[in-house]
Order: sequence, then C-alpha cells, then structure tokens
Amino acid sequence: MNIKQVVRFVITSLKPAKPQTEAGKHARRASRNPFSFSQTVFIAALIFLFLPLFVLILYSFNGSKGMHWSGFSFKWYEQLFLHSRDLWRAFWNSVFIALTSAATATVFGTFGAIGVNWYRFRFRNYIQTVSFLPMILPEIIIGVSLSIFFAGIKLKLGLLTIFIAHTTFNLPFVFLMVMARLDEFDFSIIEAARDLGASERQTLLRVTVPICMPGIVSGFLTAITISLEDFVITYFVAGPGSSTLPLYIYSAIRFGVSPVINALSVVMILGTVLLSYLLRNFLKYIAAK
Repeated sequence: MNIKQVVRFVITSLKPAKPQTEAGKHARRASRNPFSFSQTVFIAALIFLFLPLFVLILYSFNGSKGMHWSGFSFKWYEQLFLHSRDLWRAFWNSVFIALTSAATATVFGTFGAIGVNWYRFRFRNYIQTVSFLPMILPEIIIGVSLSIFFAGIKLKLGLLTIFIAHTTFNLPFVFLMVMARLDEFDFSIIEAARDLGASERQTLLRVTVPICMPGIVSGFLTAITISLEDFVITYFVAGPGSSTLPLYIYSAIRFGVSPVINALSVVMILGTVLLSYLLRNFLKYIAAK
C-alpha cells in the first residue's frame, strides 16, 4: 500500500458515517433477499390476475374453436367485424346504457351529496342511510324488486327499464365518492365567495362543483364500469330486443365459448388501455386537485 492509499484510507475512516434511514435499511434488506415473502405474494398475485388475460389473447388467434391449438389465424376477428351484427348491437346497447345511466347518476348523486352535506333537515340521516341500500343488498333482490315494480306500473321491459335500473344502483357509488370529497371541503371558501357577493347558485356552480370534480369524475367512471359488467340486475329488467353484452355472452356460452367473444374481449382491452393512455394527463390533473 503506497502513501496515497494510506492517506485516502485515513481520511475516509475519519468521515462521520451517514445516518441510516428506514428506507435505506429496507432497500439493503431487499437487495440481500430478492425473493422475500411479500415479493413472492406480489408476483403470484400478478400471475393470477394477468395469466387468464394472456390465455384469452392467445386463443383469440387460434385457428380452431376448441382449446386445441391448430395454428395462428385472424378468422375470429374477421367474423367479429364482418359477421357479428347481433354481438355489436348488444355491445352498443351496453355502451349507451352505461354512459347515459352513469351521467344521470352522477348528476343526481352529486347534487344529492351536496344537499345532504350542506343542509340540515328532518329525515337527513334517514335519507343518507337509505341511499346506501343498493350497495348492501344482493343484486338478485334488487333485480327481482325492480322487475316487480315495473310490472306493477305496467312499464314494458326494454332499454328504458335497464337505464332506470342501472341509474338506481349507480347512484350510491357517486353519492359516496362525492361525500368523501365534501368531508375534506374547506367551507371558508364558501364564506369567502359569499362575502364577495356570489349568490348561492354561483357558489354552487363555480366553487363547490369544481372543487368536488375529482370525486365526480371518479364516481362517473366507476358507474360506467359497474354498468358495463352488470348481469344479474339486467337479466331481470331486460326485455326482447334489449340485450346487453353480458346477456349476449351468457346466451352464447351456453353452447360453448366462442372465440369471437375472445376477439371482442381483446378489442375491449386494447380500447381501454388506449383510452387510459390518452387520458392519463387529464386523470393526473383531476387527481392532483
């Protein structure tokens, strides 16, 4: 060891040691044990969630109808886009019901949450409790009760009854998310707006609603998702010619799983990923508000 190395060793040994943070300790433990229990569980959960999707995507390109792989083929996508009119009709019925019911539930749920949070009136706690019942009750009970109700008022089952049913069970989700946002609300902003001469309507539309926008958007997107995948309630309130995508898939799989459904699922997955990618900046902006 030469003189330079000795001097460097002495200077290094005299430097005060940096305090070890909890994050640093955890990182060093993780590097020593790259396959810890938590990481193993995380990887297993990812495989459990995404492996069926990979299988679905793979067999959408299978040339045969069964599980036996007979070669790579696009014929199921050709059949999907060129020879599946009923399937696309059910798909667009689902999209239409999801968007309209989610928008209606968002409007009523938002103003309902603001009204319950702002004002003190008789039966306020009762209304707040009853509004959560569709989230608690089993779907089959809601479906049967709505079916009996529509029969009692002699309303013909169809897209209108599906719209009413989906709006009904979407309302509590929007109500809950907007209420959660209002619980963090700083009411001094409302007082400041009124001191500056804003009316109650101006305060509502220009102050309260923009501040609640993260909860409103979250409720709207949640309502769309729940509406698109609902089967049980829709089964009881749908009429002839008003089949949605879950009902169509249920009717189709009774005769065996068609690879056309696999192809449609792949198209929907790609559409969802693309839409999320395009809206990522908007969603980050909403979440940061």
